[in-house]
Amino acid sequence: MWKDFKAFLMRGNVIDLATAVVIGAAFGKIVTALVDNIIMPCIGMLTAGVDFANMKYVMKEGTLDLATGEITGEVAIGYGVLINSIIQFIIIAFVIFLVIRAMNKAKDKFAKKEEEAEEETPKDIELLTEIRDLLKKDA
Repeated sequence: MWKDFKAFLMRGNVIDLATAVVIGAAFGKIVTALVDNIIMPCIGMLTAGVDFANMKYVMKEGTLDLATGEITGEVAIGYGVLINSIIQFIIIAFVIFLVIRAMNKAKDKFAKKEEEAEEETPKDIELLTEIRDLLKKDA
């Protein structure tokens, strides 16, 4: 069982997946910073200073603890966080779309160059073909 588990872990797919998860987590932090610190303040300015992260529907009012300054016992639905998450998802999806689109274009360009290279006849073969044709013509 240990050998099978070790073989499973050492396969390329598992290593690739682990690498993708780590890079994805780092990319998620970058996008979160971008959305929270750059995009959402701009959207808030366009919407007259509304901060989506603090938007909520209060179902039960809480009480303010004067000693700590915190509200306790409040029951609220924080839909602003959902709005922020949706905006982050759209940005991530768009960036991934751009990256995949660029990769596909590069892949198509590379495949086209390979096809052109395969279609080109090497110079020595062209010369041999010409010599053969001349010999056939003289014979």
